[in-house]
Order: sequence, then structure tokens, then C-alpha cells
Amino acid sequence: MGHIKRAVLLAMLSSIVLTTGCFPTMENNMIEEIAPVIFWSINDGGEGKLKISTLVPPLIKEKKRLFTLRVDLLKQGGKEFNLKYYRELKTGQTRIVLINEELAKKGVISLINTLLTDPAISQRLYLVIVKGNFEDYIKNQLDKQEKLDYFLYRMFKHYEKNNQGEMSVVNLHQFKKKLYSPFSYPIMPVFKVSNENFTYEGTAFFRHDKLKATVKNMDDQIFQLIDNDHYLKLFPIPELSTTIGNVRSNVHMELDGKYSSISIKIDLNGRLEEYRGVKNILRNDELAILNKEIESYLEKQTTKLLKKMQEWKVDPLQLGKFSLTPFTKPISEKEWLNYWKKMEINVDYQLHIKPLTNVSR
Repeated sequence: MGHIKRAVLLAMLSSIVLTTGCFPTMENNMIEEIAPVIFWSINDGGEGKLKISTLVPPLIKEKKRLFTLRVDLLKQGGKEFNLKYYRELKTGQTRIVLINEELAKKGVISLINTLLTDPAISQRLYLVIVKGNFEDYIKNQLDKQEKLDYFLYRMFKHYEKNNQGEMSVVNLHQFKKKLYSPFSYPIMPVFKVSNENFTYEGTAFFRHDKLKATVKNMDDQIFQLIDNDHYLKLFPIPELSTTIGNVRSNVHMELDGKYSSISIKIDLNGRLEEYRGVKNILRNDELAILNKEIESYLEKQTTKLLKKMQEWKVDPLQLGKFSLTPFTKPISEKEWLNYWKKMEINVDYQLHIKPLTNVSR
């Protein structure tokens, strides 16, 4: 019996040795020898090259340094970073990829596909367009904010979790989903950067993988309401001396059978947070007039925004999907754009706002 047990044990050990020999080299994950990467900043390096930067080390208590390389390939950059730094950089913890605006205008398909095919990289990493020199900002802020890279990640995480409509937040999976849809018009948030500030500016509209336009201020707020989050925690309208809070939208879109017009009906529910105009909004009749003025203003602004989209030949609202109906042949994206650029737009807002509270008449 003892001989049988020894034989079985020997066979098991042999199989383990043989099995491990079939796998590629084991990853080195010793804390002392690795440095997880939190962000990549990617710029146009000229002559077809990329300029990529990252901050090391992200986690341990050492003086942080910004590493920058000019390379032909994104993966080449990762390899050459490891030759410059005594710890192996691990991309599996990458949380943010910041792409310079000028590079995004030329196209990001190769970058996106490289990220998608890396099994170590999460598809929940955030994609961001940057206007300005992000590297100068990092260098200037290093001594002021020791954990700057982590704080940036937490900021995106916060706005993604709360869905407040304050900004567009897009991860790799969401971008991929729209990029490879029949009507390919993905979006990304845009941040303007200087030596002192990293400030949200608006939403970038893409046609396929190329950045075509950016909307900001009122246009961006309207976009958040009718497509992105369908919610704004605060919706200031300076032109009408009004701020509406906790605004939620219910949007209904209808495309006519000949693709000649589209009707968009938006129901808004919110609470009047602030009013600095001349109307006495404690009176129901004057509050009703203000309500109509806001509806009219939003209808005009939304129509203008949609007409800009027609001029830019982009469809970030994915209106083209309404042309895909059962038992009919799908139209091509080229055909859709021809219809879209000439389409009549009808916008109708129905606003339901609660008056200022805790105000005596």
C-alpha cells in the first residue's frame, strides 16, 4: 500500500512540474520590485511618433518623477520605461489615459485597439482629452500635491459614481461600444490644462476615431440632459437669471419614415434654486411666465446645438439608431449622414419646476 501511495504522489508531482512548464514566464508581482502605473499621458511626438509620460512611483513614499519618452509604439514606451526605472512598471493598474487634443484630431484607433487587446488593462480605465501641456502641469504641481495622480483618478471615480451631470465621464468600454457601433460617434471629456489648473471644459465629439468638435458651457449642459446623464444637480441659466436644481429629463425622440425630420420632446423636472430677475415669482402667474421663457430658451439653444452637430457631421445622440427598424434594410452610415445634414429639427420642452421653498409670501 505504501508503494502505491508513493507512486501516486510521484505522479502528481510530475504532472505539476510538467504543467507549470507549459505556461509562460511567471509575472513578477513583488511589491518591492514593481510600480503600478496610474496614468499615461499621450501626445503627438512628431514624425509619426508618440510622446508618452507617466509619474513614478505612484504608491510608495519616494520622491515622484515624471518620465517622458518619444517612441514609435505605445508598447515600446512601456518597455523603455522599465529600462529607465529600477522598478518594473505594471500597466494593469492604469486608471486614466490622457490624450492630447491635437493627437485626437488625427485619430486614436491604434491607441484604443492597443489598450483593448492588453488583457492586463481594465476596460473601466478613464479616457480624457487634454487641451494644453499636461506634463508642465504635473511638473508644476508635484511639490504642491504629492498624490496628484491618485487625486485625479478619485475625481473621475467620484463623478462617474454619482452621475451628477457635472461632466462627461467615459471609460474604455463605453468608448469602444460607440466606436464600433453602426453609427460611430463616441465622446470623451475635455480638460483644459495650465501650469496651475486642470479644469473641465466640455465634451468632445468624435466621428469614428477622430475628434471633430467640442461643446462647452450651455451646450454641454444641454447635452448632459438629453443624452448623457439625463440629470443635472445644478442648471444655471444666466441669460434668464435663473438656477434650477436637481433637474431630471425624460427624452422621447421620433424619426419620420422618410428621414426628413426628427422630433425631440424633453420633459424636465426640477426645483427653482435661485432667481435674480425682476419677476415676482411668488405669484403663480409670473412664475408661469418664467417657466415659458425657460422652455422657449431651451428649445432655441437645443435646436442650435443640433444644427451644429449637422454642420460637424457628427451624431453623438445616436439618432441614426432610430433608422434601424425590423423588416427593413439598414441604411449605411454614409446614407444616414446625407439625411442627417438636411433633416428638419423640432424640439419641444415641457418644464415642471417647483418654486422657491421656505420663502414667505
